[in-house]
Amino acid sequence: MTISQLQVLATAIDTGSFTKAAHTLHMTQPAVSHAILSLEAELGVTILLRDRKKGLILTDVGERILFHIKEVLNHVDKIEQEVAAEKGFEVGTIRIGSFSSASKFLTKIIKIFQQKYPSLKIVIYEGTLDEIETWLSTRVIDVGFITLPRKEMDVIPIATDKMVVVLSKTHPLSDKEFIHINDLDNKPIILCRGGFELPIISIFKKSKVKLKAEFTVSHINTMLEMIQEGLGIAIVHKLTIVHLPDDLCIKNLEPKYSREIALAVPSIKKASISVKLLIDEMQNLVETFDE
Repeated sequence: MTISQLQVLATAIDTGSFTKAAHTLHMTQPAVSHAILSLEAELGVTILLRDRKKGLILTDVGERILFHIKEVLNHVDKIEQEVAAEKGFEVGTIRIGSFSSASKFLTKIIKIFQQKYPSLKIVIYEGTLDEIETWLSTRVIDVGFITLPRKEMDVIPIATDKMVVVLSKTHPLSDKEFIHINDLDNKPIILCRGGFELPIISIFKKSKVKLKAEFTVSHINTMLEMIQEGLGIAIVHKLTIVHLPDDLCIKNLEPKYSREIALAVPSIKKASISVKLLIDEMQNLVETFDE
């Protein structure tokens, strides 16, 4: 087998189709198909199945060897970076996993890298916290924004993200300096999926306050629009709100609840030069967040 065959296979899996993989790798679709078929013939097993509805599906053996393929390609990338570093260059690709609340940190680190390391390429994978953890464990991404605690990973704490209440400025509770969890007993609450609802359910349960989950949505913007229409209020982590409409307000929640956002990598010691550069720059950024 060849490195190029492994690269083609990994790209096809990541993009979900031979056509997209061909576009990404600047190859023809038949060339991508041929590379994967040749690899399967050499190994004597079927790695990928095509399904018209589901697209590409990994076989059981494909699932088992994917981790090792990612490891091989990561090592190849490290070799290229070590050689480039010896010549005085910073090159390579950093795959970063991020969720909505981490956008503030993601955009800042991208800006720094564009200015200081223009030859380094950053690829962004956006998803839920569970997806990011899976991508880290399967080496789909090199580094990812997560919330603590997380086991079996090296982490760099970044910021504390507190829980707040979002409501209309015309809501009866909007005049309060802060909102106690008891004030929300049996009040219509709008929840947001993607792992954001679980901490809220836990808060109500621990406080022995009745949670009236009026609606559950998938996007923060939908939640904000529903609050504007008077359909309920929401409890969210403050960093989740990037742009707050003028007719809405944010109130602190009592008792105080928060989560710790961190940058995670499977192993800092085994990380590539480019990932270590990103970690160093993020640690420098953390100092400015604390100022």
